[in-house]
This record gives sequence, C-alpha cells and structure tokens, in this order.
Amino acid sequence: MESPDSSSYISSPKRSGTPKSPNSEFMEKPTYLKFLVSNAAAGSVIGKGGSTITDFQKDSGARIQLSRNQEYFPGTADRIIMVSGKIDDVLKAMDLVLNKLLSEIQSEDGDDADQRSKVRLVVPNNCCGAIIGKSGATIKYVVLDFTALESFSCCINF
Repeated sequence: MESPDSSSYISSPKRSGTPKSPNSEFMEKPTYLKFLVSNAAAGSVIGKGGSTITDFQKDSGARIQLSRNQEYFPGTADRIIMVSGKIDDVLKAMDLVLNKLLSEIQSEDGDDADQRSKVRLVVPNNCCGAIIGKSGATIKYVVLDFTALESFSCCINF
C-alpha cells in the first residue's frame, strides 16, 4: 500500500469542504487507521453499488478506502480498510464499520452468533508498546472493554 491517496483503493469521491488556513494554530493533523478484513467483510462494508461506504463516510466525516478486490495485505488473504480524517471522525467511522461487521455475523448465525469478528489492526512496530502498555495494562483494558476481541497480536510492519 502506498500513499493514502493511492489509486489501489476503492472509495467514494472526495467531499469538498471549506479549506482551512495552513497557518491555523489549531489545525488538526489527519489520523490514519488501517485494519484487515476478509474479502466478504470488505464487500459488506462497500455495500450494493457502494451505498454503505458512502453512507458511512457521510455519517462520520471520515474517508474510508478499501484495497481493490484480490489485492491483499502481504502474507494474508485479507483486504485493507484505511480510514482517514480527524480523530473523532475516524473513531465514528470505525464504530460504524465494526457494528456493520458484527451485525452481519449475528444475522448469519442468529442468536448464537460468535461475538468475535476477524478484524486485525495494522500497527507499526514502534507503536506496539503504547498499545500493550506497562505490564499489558492498556491492552487488558481494551480487551475487557471490547468483549468481541478474543486476542490481540502485535506487530505487523507497514
């Protein structure tokens, strides 16, 4: 995966907005989040005719991009979803995407749905320590807070 604006991603057109002054003291740096999902899950996020991904982008304010069909993260059979924008917008988009994936699992499996979703977060090696935390405190909190997570493995280079 090259730059965030690489042509190897599928997304809906960029939204135009009021440009911010480059000298603004309060200009927030964009946040980028990459995670991996199966090809079927990627299709669910895109939706029929791109309707789901377009709705998610409108609702969250973040840009959501997916690697093209048959373009997988190295060493996996998973497609890449990259969410970018302001941190609050990225978090809202992640919530929308993960809830969509969870609802797909539950609708396929009924009430006995396995609460685990096969989504892997792509994290640079130098960030793993911050995610794990001292004596694993941070990741333990995340796992307790998000019971859908069964395990966390670190680290994947990108």
